[in-house]
Amino acid sequence: MKEKKKIYLITGAAGFIGSNFIQYLYKKEEDIEVRVLDKLTYSGNMESLKEFKDREDFSFTHGDICDEVLVDELMQDVNVVINFAAEAAVDRSIESSRSFLDTDIGGVYVLLEAARKQKKLQRFIQVSTDEVYGQIMSGSFTESSELKPRNPYSASKLGGDRLAYSYFATYQMPVVITRAANTYGPMAYPEKVIPLFITNLIDGLQVPIYGEGKQIRDWLHVSDHCSAIYHLIENGESGEVYNVAADQEFTNIDLTHKILALMKRDNSWITYVKDRPGHDFRYSLDCAKLKEIGWNSEYNLIKGLEETVEWYQENEDWWRPVKEKMDQRYIKGFWGK
Repeated sequence: MKEKKKIYLITGAAGFIGSNFIQYLYKKEEDIEVRVLDKLTYSGNMESLKEFKDREDFSFTHGDICDEVLVDELMQDVNVVINFAAEAAVDRSIESSRSFLDTDIGGVYVLLEAARKQKKLQRFIQVSTDEVYGQIMSGSFTESSELKPRNPYSASKLGGDRLAYSYFATYQMPVVITRAANTYGPMAYPEKVIPLFITNLIDGLQVPIYGEGKQIRDWLHVSDHCSAIYHLIENGESGEVYNVAADQEFTNIDLTHKILALMKRDNSWITYVKDRPGHDFRYSLDCAKLKEIGWNSEYNLIKGLEETVEWYQENEDWWRPVKEKMDQRYIKGFWGK
């Protein structure tokens, strides 16, 4: 008797990391069914999923993870749930945080409640963020570090993160939580720093640096992020948190210089703008725990930036319509001069 297809429910998959993950998943597995649920908010883009829409083993539902009836329907007989759905912009959360609480906590609750009814559930991946730790001036965060989020976005993500853990502790659900570094690569929403700077330069616009550009970020290519999540479906231990990083720490100004060099621009293309309120100075993750179970990153920042710049240069038809609809404050500096 032929074994039934493994069924995946992937939420938020019209977004950056989710759409890249579906590409990765179909390269790894053939006999699967992929169900996508996405609200198609500002950062969701159906163009990122167009190559899958005619597949018999793929279905897309336009809807909200907070919709209990819809989620119950899509959750039937699911084996693996991966929750990418989130409100995910720090600047936006500082201006208005309610939608972040609704989606990043309330939506996670709805997914968990529906998932715990499924007898065939093998894994529930809650995609969290390194920002739940807050900032660190030296050393690196481990999974047991104190959790001190410093803005409404990271606080809401922590709520979903810990709620997911509680469903492991209380109901023995096969939950795994990932906390990844800043992720970049193809199909990233162009308000994010790397695609924003690349597309600004393509358009002959300056790139806005918050403050003095001394903040430090740990950069992870989206392909490595996807491979880590996929690795944890089979190899992660239920109830555990795993940091995901590639040991690629750079100041924002150093990152900017690398993008400028790749695009043959000099420092005159930089404009310094007002800093974000409560801007975290440094993120750094220790991901020894993930490496111990057999995962390793493949990209350094230079290789990743080269491929990313090339992708945006070759795919203006993807990003131009998106950027035209984007909050235009990002282009010149969200918080002004």
